[in-house]
Order: sequence, then C-alpha cells, then structure tokens
Amino acid sequence: MVSEKILANLKRSSWIRAMFEQGENLRKKFGADNVYDFSLGNPDLEPPEIVRDILKKAVLSDTPKMHGYMSNAGYPDVRAAVAENLRKSKGVPVEACHVVMECGAGGAMNVVLKTILNPGNEVIVLAPYFAEYLFYIDNHGGVPVIVDTDRETFQPDAQKIYNVITPKTKAIIINSPNNPTGVIYSRSSLESISEVIEKRQEEFGNTICVISDEPYDKIVYDGAAVPSVFEVFKNSVIVNSYSKSLSLPGERIGFAAVNPRIGDTAPLVDGLIFSTRTLGFVNAPALFQRILPGSLDAKVAVDAYKKRRDMLYEIVTKAGFKCLKPQGAFYLFPRSPIEDDVKFCNEALKYNLIIVPGTGFGFKGFFRLAYCVDEKTIANSQKAFEALAAEYK
Repeated sequence: MVSEKILANLKRSSWIRAMFEQGENLRKKFGADNVYDFSLGNPDLEPPEIVRDILKKAVLSDTPKMHGYMSNAGYPDVRAAVAENLRKSKGVPVEACHVVMECGAGGAMNVVLKTILNPGNEVIVLAPYFAEYLFYIDNHGGVPVIVDTDRETFQPDAQKIYNVITPKTKAIIINSPNNPTGVIYSRSSLESISEVIEKRQEEFGNTICVISDEPYDKIVYDGAAVPSVFEVFKNSVIVNSYSKSLSLPGERIGFAAVNPRIGDTAPLVDGLIFSTRTLGFVNAPALFQRILPGSLDAKVAVDAYKKRRDMLYEIVTKAGFKCLKPQGAFYLFPRSPIEDDVKFCNEALKYNLIIVPGTGFGFKGFFRLAYCVDEKTIANSQKAFEALAAEYK
C-alpha cells in the first residue's frame, strides 16, 4: 500500500533517528547511565518559569471559545506581538499583517515552499543541512540543489552559490545558527550571497526568495550576534519556532514572517494563509498562541547550554578530535578521523557512544554531537571518547 516514493525516502531518511534507535538498544542492554547518547536535538531544559505560569493561567481560564477555531493566520493580537518582537530584533518595520502563525518551523517551512514553488523549481540548500529540508522541498515539487560550505569554517561560498543559480532557482534556505555545526553565518557572508543573488536575478529575470530558518536565533554564546536576514535580503521570509528558545518542541508553535521590504506582501501572505489551511495544519495551536505575547522576551537558560558546550568541546578536543567551537545552537560537528563517517559512528557504538554521521547532513567526513543532554552524560563520556580516539592514533 505504501508508495514507491515513500519507500525510497524511508531508506534514506534520518540518520539521527537511526542512531537514536541504536541508543535505545544499548540502553536496554547496558542501562541508561552507561550509554552516552548525543544523537537527538531534543531540548532537555524546562521552559522558562514565566511560560509555565502563563500556561497555567491559560489552562484554567474561562475565556469563551478558548480552544476554538480562529483565523487561519492566527490570533490578531498574537501576530501583532510577534511582529513587534521582530521589529525590535530584525531592524525592519514588520507588522501583524506580515506574520502567519504556524505549527512550528517545520510546518512554516512547508507552508512557504508550498506557496512559492512551481513544479521543477530549484531550491539551494547549504551543506551541512538539516536533513528534512530535502523532503520538504520534494513535498512541493521542488528540486534541491546542494552547495557545500567551507570545510574549515562552514561559512557559505558566494561564488559557489552564484555558479548554481539558474532561471529555475526559486529559493535558497539559510539556517543560522546552523544545525549541525552551531556556526553563525557572518554578515559579510550573507551580504556576498545577496550580491550574487541580485546579479543572477537581473540576468535571468526571476525572483529568488531567501528562506531563513531561525529556531536557534536566541541560543548564542560569547556575545555573538545573529545578523538580520531581513536587513540583508529584500526578498526574504523568516520561519521560526519556540521549540528551542522556549523549550517547547512538542507543542509545535511557530510562525512565518514576510519581509515588508518586498513591497506588495499581500499576495505572498495570502498564499501562506491558504497553504496553512490546505496542507491540513488549519491553524497554529490555540492554547500555545495564547502564551506567546507574555513570553516573547523570555528564553531558556542559555548559560546551561554554554556550560555543556564547553564541557563537551574540551573532552572531544583533548581526546584528539578536530572541532570548530560553535557560536550557537546546541551541537558540535567534529571531523571524523576517517572519511567514512558512517563506519566511524558505527565503531563508536562499541563504546556506547551514540553519534550521528555527517553524511546524514550532506557533509561526509564529520559527525554531530547534540549536547542538549544531562551534564552527567557529558562528564561520563570522557573515557569513551578517549578510547574511541585511541583507535585512530
């Protein structure tokens, strides 16, 4: 009964989940305390106290039609609150009419792609990338075009992007801070990309939309700043969620926001609203829309993630693995000691280390570690990383 296409996709689907399942087997055999699982980017910090307090009040509220339908775009006051927050953080005059509430960033990404893609349109994806992007693009008849970033800095190469833009190019996906590297794309890198997009748009007469996937924009360290995509790219859309910033991944609450600098934004926003309904999302969750206006300035305990980053980075680099220290998100992306990163990650299982090959992110020769785990897990993994590294010295 399953289509050939889905069966084929299942065979090449997420390495993250595959390695997580390996971890489940090891936990049953050796016990959870003896398994060091860095596979899944599932935030383990609790939501900020203010979020929980607002949620309690909302649940107990007698507000009429509290759980009923609303406009497919979301509650007007929630859209206005999100827009105000974006005005302050992005430096562009975003209004409520530019925001559509969505079922997380993944839902928002699908809505945007559904709205803008014609069959056969190309979408540029920068590697390493979140693996689901390829499936999202395929969902809506698009064709992914993969462009590698620099293998030392993971910064995008504008010339490589220029070389692959064609008359069929409709969008490019930017993810910064990046999953899996934790790298923040510099403003100069983004401005270089903007320049080549402008050149190609003028040459081919097409419009290229920059889709900025920003779920980690509040999880940054050491005074780093995330450049405003809205300031750099005129034709841009932000998709975001509160899965990471407020530690609410299971609640599927997020938004899509259209850059007002586009000019006539109404057709694009109308398309997003229509796609939200017809993709079956209908609207973002009512209850969790209610908690946002009072929670938008809150964020999880970023210092806790920073401490874990520093702990794991020290363990991994002292063991001998080469790794760029991340500026944001909650991942390390060290280089594999052998080019066959899948083989290396399977070897790591001997030491009860659950790590994900870079191949799963379109970047062979590396591996990802998610440090949104208990500090005890990180500390106890030291001997395992040392033993694994010793095999390759």
